[in-house]
This record gives sequence, structure tokens and C-alpha cells, in this order.
Amino acid sequence: MRREPVRLDLALYAGSAVFALLTAFASEFYGYRVWGNFASAGYLAAAALTLRLMVRGAGSRWLPVGVAGALGTVAPLLFLVFKRSPGFVWGPWPWSFPAQPEVWVIERSARLLFADGTPYLDLATLGRAPHPDDYTPYGPAMTVFGMPRALLGDHPLTDSRVMFLLGACAAVWAAWRVLGRPVIPVRAAHLAAVSPLTALTFTVAGDDLAVLALIVLAAALAYRAGPLWTGTVCAVMVTMKLTAVPAAVVLGIGILAWRGGRAVAVFLGTLVAVGAVIVVPVLAADPAAFVEHVVKFPIGLGQASSPASSPLPGHLIASIGPLGHTVALILLALAAVAVTAWLVLRPPRTAATATVRIATGLGAAITLAPATRWGYLVYPVALLGAALAFAEADRRPESESGTPDSGAITGSRPVIGSDVGTAPEPPPSP
Repeated sequence: MRREPVRLDLALYAGSAVFALLTAFASEFYGYRVWGNFASAGYLAAAALTLRLMVRGAGSRWLPVGVAGALGTVAPLLFLVFKRSPGFVWGPWPWSFPAQPEVWVIERSARLLFADGTPYLDLATLGRAPHPDDYTPYGPAMTVFGMPRALLGDHPLTDSRVMFLLGACAAVWAAWRVLGRPVIPVRAAHLAAVSPLTALTFTVAGDDLAVLALIVLAAALAYRAGPLWTGTVCAVMVTMKLTAVPAAVVLGIGILAWRGGRAVAVFLGTLVAVGAVIVVPVLAADPAAFVEHVVKFPIGLGQASSPASSPLPGHLIASIGPLGHTVALILLALAAVAVTAWLVLRPPRTAATATVRIATGLGAAITLAPATRWGYLVYPVALLGAALAFAEADRRPESESGTPDSGAITGSRPVIGSDVGTAPEPPPSP
């Protein structure tokens, strides 16, 4: 009987509980503190259940996962959306906000789209200097998640965070079906679904997790379906947030290596065509606003500066002064070159290896960028969880797909390597 996986489960829940408790007592953000109170109870309960498994020597590891997810994500999310709606009066930032600014920024973008044909504020009409919350640094596709509130009014269930949660779950479910309904390793759920990064992000914002879920779906489609569907999903996620661009590049290289030139041409053509359908109408409505919000502001050239300043290595180095800023940019460039060389020399031939490449590239960019947020680390952590699930799907015979997973402590644990998983033979290119 193997107990090592359960010991690690216990350590993960205990560490997550400590993080949640610190957040509950020390965070300046109201939504964060609410999450910390609920999540600390959830992780402590999950730890207690895991300890019980260790004592008994048998049982399911999925029960603690479910408890952590229910108390760490669903409960605080419902509390905050009902606290906000209807008619919540916004108080001084940030002590009384039941949501991060991106939630109502995206809902505002949907109202603007219906009213003016563009989701982006004309900053010249403000009559004052713009501040970061006047910006909508997302692509037009992101407005979909704000449309229920714009159309149906202020209601707890029209909160864009609820839409992000539903959208992410739908995309992950679709990826699971595309893969043939494989067994999901418990460790994959830990990293992708119930880690503090994922749970906190779903509770206070959620937009990055909708993008993440589409990256997972696109990776599954790239190796199990075809370039047409992959290009379509990549177009949607890139026109939601430019953070998804590196993922589209990695998947394009993977399609080229696995399916050939004709397939990658279909992928690129679909990506461009679908992207144009989404972006061109908005771009035509107000080109200057689109460039200001989507391009200039994220790269630090907008009329207002991004408040992103988490103490990650790139920001700490850049804060030394002009020389430090240059050093941070050089390190970022070197990391980009290294990841690119890795892609060219060993192109990803499975969904598992592709997600590992994406996680590595995004992780390097997040930690080395001069201006960034620690919350973006949810991308590499969740993608490593997805890589575990993809590796398990590649490892198991087709006849075993859909077999229930008890999560028993006697189960084996997959390992992420540079080339985990064995891809099936590629179908003929369309």
C-alpha cells in the first residue's frame, strides 16, 4: 500500500490552509479576506479527511478534493456575489470591494458594446486624467462574460464571476470528452482546480481561468481533433486576452511537428479568420480606443500606468533603477530565447508536452517581467495540473477511458517529464 501520495496530499492541504489563514488576517482586499475565511476551513477539513485516510489505510482521495473545492471556491464565490448584488454601494478602494475591478470592468465593457458598438471607453471624454480602472485591457471576446448582466440586470447569478466559472467548467468538460473521458489524477485536480491560486482567482475575479480552460481545450483539440477546431478555440482565447498568444504559438508548432505543413496552414488560416470576425467590427468602431486599451496599456505605454507590481524577481530587479529594468528585460529575453529553442529542437508531440511548454514559457514571463501580478502564477500551476491529466490520457489504453477513479491511496502517481505521454498516430491532414 502506497502512502506517499496521501502524505503529499496532507502537506498540500496544510500549506494551503496556512496561506488561506494568512490571507484572511493580512490581506487589504475584502474579497480576499472573505475567501481566506472560507478556504481555511475548507483546506483544514480536507487535511483532516486526508489524515483519516492515512489512519484507516483505505478510502477515496477525492472526498477531500470535493470538500476543498466546495468550501474554497463555491461557498466564498456565492457569498460575494450575493453580497454585491443588488445595489451594492462601492466604498473606498480596496477595503470594501466584493470583487476585483476586472469583474465590473468586463461587465461595463458589455454595456458599452451594446450602447456604442465598442467595449472601450473613449478616454478623451472623461474630462480628467484616466486611471487604470478606466481601461479594459481585454479583447472583444471577453465581453461575452459581461453580457448576462448587461442584458438581464444586476443579479447575483449574472455576476461575471459566475459566468467565468461556468465557462471554464464547460471548456474543461469539453476537453475531457475530446480526450475520451480519461481518468483524472487526483494530483491534477490539486494543481488545476483546488489550489489556492485557482480558488482565490475564481472567487474574486475569474477571467484568467476562463482563458486557461480554453488553453486546455485547445491543447486537447490540437492532438485529438484537428487544426480547424484548434484554430477556432485559439482565436477565441487570444481575442479574450493576449496572455494566450504564447499558448497559440506552442500549439501551432506542435501541429506543424505532428500533422505537417498543410494542417498548420489550416490552423493559422482559421485563427486569423475567426479572430478577424471577432476583432474587426470593434476595431472599425474606434481604432484609437482599441489600440489604447488592448495594446498600449498592457505594455506600459498607455495614458495611465498598470498597477501590477507584485514582488516577483523581474519586478524586484527592475525596481533597482534603470539598470535593473534593463537587466530584467535581458533576462526576460534570454528566457524567451531558451523556450523558443526548446520548442524548435524538441517540438511538442503530445498535449501533455505542449502544456508543459506553455506552462514553462508563461511561468518565465510572469516571474521575470518588470511589471506583473503574483496571481498570474495560476497559469503555470494549473497548466502543470492539466499536463498530468493529458499524460494519464495518453498512457491509458483507449478501452480504459471512462473508468471511474476511486483515488485510492494505493494508486500510482504520474510524473511530468520533458516528453510525457505517447501520442496516437496523427490522422490525415484535412
